[in-house]
Amino acid sequence: MLIKCFGSAIDGIEAVTITVEVSVSPGVEHHIVGLPDNAVRESLFRITSAFEHNGFKKPGKRVIVNLSPADMRKEGTAYDLPIAIGILTASEQIPCENLTDYLIMGELSLDGKILPIKGALPIAIKAREEKFKGIILPRANAAEAAVVNDLEVYVVESIREVTDLLTGSRIIEPLKFDHKQIFFSKLNNFDLDFSDVKGQEHVKRALEIAAAGGHNVLMIGAPGSGKTMLAKRMLTVMPPLTLNEALETTKIHSVAGKTGTETGLMPSRPFRSPHHIASPVSIVGGGGNPQPGEISLAHNGILFLDELPEFPRNVLEVLRQPLEDKNITISRARYTIRYPSNFMLIASMNPCPCGYFNHPSKDCVCTQGAVARYLNKISGPLMDRIDMHIEVTPVNINDLSEKRTGEKSSAIREKVIKAREIQSARFKNENIHTNSMMSSRHLDSYCKLDQESIQILKLAMEKLNLSARAYDRILKLSRTIADLDGETNILKQHLAEAINYRSLDRDTWGIRR
Repeated sequence: MLIKCFGSAIDGIEAVTITVEVSVSPGVEHHIVGLPDNAVRESLFRITSAFEHNGFKKPGKRVIVNLSPADMRKEGTAYDLPIAIGILTASEQIPCENLTDYLIMGELSLDGKILPIKGALPIAIKAREEKFKGIILPRANAAEAAVVNDLEVYVVESIREVTDLLTGSRIIEPLKFDHKQIFFSKLNNFDLDFSDVKGQEHVKRALEIAAAGGHNVLMIGAPGSGKTMLAKRMLTVMPPLTLNEALETTKIHSVAGKTGTETGLMPSRPFRSPHHIASPVSIVGGGGNPQPGEISLAHNGILFLDELPEFPRNVLEVLRQPLEDKNITISRARYTIRYPSNFMLIASMNPCPCGYFNHPSKDCVCTQGAVARYLNKISGPLMDRIDMHIEVTPVNINDLSEKRTGEKSSAIREKVIKAREIQSARFKNENIHTNSMMSSRHLDSYCKLDQESIQILKLAMEKLNLSARAYDRILKLSRTIADLDGETNILKQHLAEAINYRSLDRDTWGIRR
């Protein structure tokens, strides 16, 4: 007997419907075809054990399973359940007339329990697009799949529950999940606050500007000056995720198997902080079984690179193209995959190997050449793509012992949201969302300068020997500062402040004072 049921494969962050064809006929061979990997081939062993523990029999006949389209590589253990249900139906152990109404995915344990899979959200979205009546998934994947409207989501815990559902011997109601209420209730839940940070008002101001315009930031300062502490609080001043942003972000984390089981949508922007021993593949994605990298997991959020010069140069250089294009295309002999990577880069570094160059109270033991070599670990092209260079000086003891708290994150966030609203209105007919995403064409329209400001910028370009890319980024930064001030036009004070955030472009930086 030949039957068909349906599963799904992940291609990038999108799902592709897979037809699982099962033929049971006289003979003894058991084969899975359609470019399965080792995990898929091993599914027959898991399925046989699950049958034995749940009162089913492995057919004593020839079983051929074809995963179509047959020229697309199938990877992972999520095909266990549709293959098992196909075998049971084709061998006439269960009657199932409505099998093609459902998309079925799940990994089987040896006792028949159903284990979670990766990519449940994009699979559910694809099931709705393909007009399936419902989707059958492990309980651990229930919340993210239930985000999709107009699709019945059935959550199961064992293969016996699946057969009972398909044969109608047990009534299992589709999952009801109010993901919007849970999503909005968790939007502003933060354990950290900018008011925890003593002093560093100029750095907080810079990070406020960065959050308002989505600008990349490099903080440079001595150990213990608060760089990491400030970076970890950036999420508290970022605008909340919109539903569309949350859906897109959750899809990426779903494919990587990094979503939780409590909420359907990710309620906050991601904050990724890879260690400096990370490989290029772990940062950009790809690999034998393609997975999103850190830059994609940070999509719509923050990628924090602590101790930037300690990262291998080849790791840092792979960031150059994603910082410009906001996506990454990974090409290999067997596949080409595109992942979104619209992240905000926040990096920190010491000014020299010992960390105390130009420290107000501690002596630096590094030679001038050692300081220069340390700074040169970061290439000029990468530095060009970082909008703001901020010097973080140690906080003195008087500021640390003060009882007075600084401005709260909620107050800063309100200003950031207002600036973002101005940008949303400005770019409502454009495919961009923040000032940092503007192209040269947009700069001509939205970053016009008066004659005095033009002269200031020309002087800065000559004195600092800035590149054309740095010129564009100064204009974008000026536009954000003007938006925070509620100004329609960029004024000279906005431009001057933006130029001041190009510290590492100065020829005198790195020379002992």
